[in-house]
Amino acid sequence: MNRDQKFFDMYTLVIGVLVLVMIALFVLATKMSDVTQDIYTSTSDEYLASVADRLRPVGRVYLPGDEVNANRPQVAEAPQPDPVETTMTGPQVFNAACIACHGSGIGGAPTLADAANWAPRIEQGLDTLRLHAIEGYTGSAGYMPPKGARLDLSDSEIHNAIDYMLGEIQ
Repeated sequence: MNRDQKFFDMYTLVIGVLVLVMIALFVLATKMSDVTQDIYTSTSDEYLASVADRLRPVGRVYLPGDEVNANRPQVAEAPQPDPVETTMTGPQVFNAACIACHGSGIGGAPTLADAANWAPRIEQGLDTLRLHAIEGYTGSAGYMPPKGARLDLSDSEIHNAIDYMLGEIQ
């Protein structure tokens, strides 16, 4: 026998064994599918329901006109608490609004260190000083915007700031 014939015989033998293994695997897979598929065919409705349950979407979008399933809990909007109204103290108002002009004297505003510039304003009376601070005032020395340009402040907060400033200059 020559070498080519030996190679061909060995090659045929290996291919034959692989074909037999493939047929055996095919028969085994067919038998296993028959055994396992019988479980699902006997309870096909139950199996299909479980598959449908696993495949259903997590949520649903309700369009106008759709009816909402009453069996599901409905989440009501949480009630919003009423905002807490806080009143700022005199120093807080001064540091938040008044210091912009009365800290450096912008627009003719008297500073806390300049008691001489405050004297004519104090002589007019506390009511006039408060009225000018709330409604605004244009005088020869400059311009006071209404509520110091902070219209979100209440009148009592402006009064607190004036009382604080008068206490600081005297």
